[in-house]
Order: sequence, then structure tokens, then C-alpha cells
Amino acid sequence: MKSASSRRGPKTPDGLDQVYGVHALQSLLDRGEAPRELWVQQGAGNRLKEVVAQAQAHGARVKEQPRDFLDQLTQGAAHQGVVAFCPPLTPEGEESLWLKLRAWPSSTPPLLLILDGVTDVHNFGACLRSADAAGAHGVIVAKDKAAPLNATVRKVACGAAEVVPVYQVTNLARTLAKLKDAGVWITGTAGEAEASVFDIDMTGPTALVMGAEGKGMRRLTREACDNLAKLPMAGEVSSLNVSVATGICLFEAVRQRQLAS
Repeated sequence: MKSASSRRGPKTPDGLDQVYGVHALQSLLDRGEAPRELWVQQGAGNRLKEVVAQAQAHGARVKEQPRDFLDQLTQGAAHQGVVAFCPPLTPEGEESLWLKLRAWPSSTPPLLLILDGVTDVHNFGACLRSADAAGAHGVIVAKDKAAPLNATVRKVACGAAEVVPVYQVTNLARTLAKLKDAGVWITGTAGEAEASVFDIDMTGPTALVMGAEGKGMRRLTREACDNLAKLPMAGEVSSLNVSVATGICLFEAVRQRQLAS
């Protein structure tokens, strides 16, 4: 016999975002953030005992739910038997970016990722995941023509959305100009660029600009860059998914910095 919750169908509690999977939940708890509610798969208590106990210690309400209920709620994604519900994420304001840069330690040059016109939430989440893996210090997006920092982004980012600072700015071109004044070198990526990204020095303060798939960077963004670089393409495919290109470019910066140190 189905439970009352199964008959009603799955529904995220009002005003909250889903965060599913053990890794994503552990990332929240490690940062001291408590989910408001935690739904745990029936019969998975022993396997999830430790992480559930941590969530309860942070004040989360825990409910057991049938597996098919959680499957429906997460649309068949690999939830690993646990779905947390948390307040939505909000980007940091522009002033937070300038305060952070003014206090930046000179021993560690900043590595920033700028997304210009990336509106697909799956690409945004994947870019955040790559930014976290590469140790980028923040992601800058514009208020307009940008993917929202929503529940889908959190799912795709696998915990990175909770730890990578996202700065939302009003005017991206003006922000790039201020970054240059602060000593940050701006490298935009474009397929028609002459230089390869592997030939660009990214050992100093660096901001990498990735444009939207198809359209690339907007004109004002392109004009605000210090230089343009491309990924050399050897096959029939003329371009890569923006999240894939982002990962390659970020890890080229990581490679250069490791060699320089």
C-alpha cells in the first residue's frame, strides 16, 4: 500500500531548493549550513547514519520517504538516498568583489572566471564545478543574459555552487575595466583569435572570459579584454561546449601556476 506522501506526489517544500546526493549534503554541512529538511530513503538508515546525524545536529528535520518518491522528486537522478532542502542561493554583490580584491594577498594571484551570456543552467553548473576543481577564486556574471543560481545549477555543480563565490555585476564591460585597473589581466576566448590559450601567460592575476555557445562574447566584452585566445581544434568539430572549454582553460592556468611555483 502506498503512503500518503506517495499518493500526493513529490513536491519541494515552498521557498526551498533541492540539494541531493551525499557529497552535496556533506559539502553543506562542512560549511556549517543546515538544510531545513532532509528526506532519507526508507531502509537506507545505516548507510547514511553519519551524515543524517550531522544534519540533525544542525537542526534539520528528517523524514523517511520511499525510494520511488525520491526518484520522482529528483526526476530519476542519482540522489543516493538523500535529498536536502535549503534556502535558495543568492549571488554576492559587486562591492564584495572589490573588497575581496583590495584585501588580496600578493603571494597568491587571483584566478577569476567570467561568464558572458551563458544562460543554460546546466552549463552554468558545470562551469562552477570546473571552477571549484581548478581552485578559481570566484565567478563573475552579469545581471542580464545570465543563468540564475537555481536548484538545477546546484544539482549539476555537485556542491561547487555552495563554495565558489559568484559575483553578480550590473555592467560587465565596466567591471572588466575596473579589474584591469586593479591589475588583473583579462583574457577572452574566441575561436577566431590568433593566439592559443596555451601560449597566454596566466601565472599572474588573471580573469578568463567565456562567452555563450554560438554567439560567443558580446562586443563590449570582447573590446574590454586585454587579449584573445583560442583552443586549437584538430578535428572536424569547430567548437566545444562552454563548460568543457572552461575546464580546459582553467586547468591550463593551474598547470602554468604549478610550474611557476
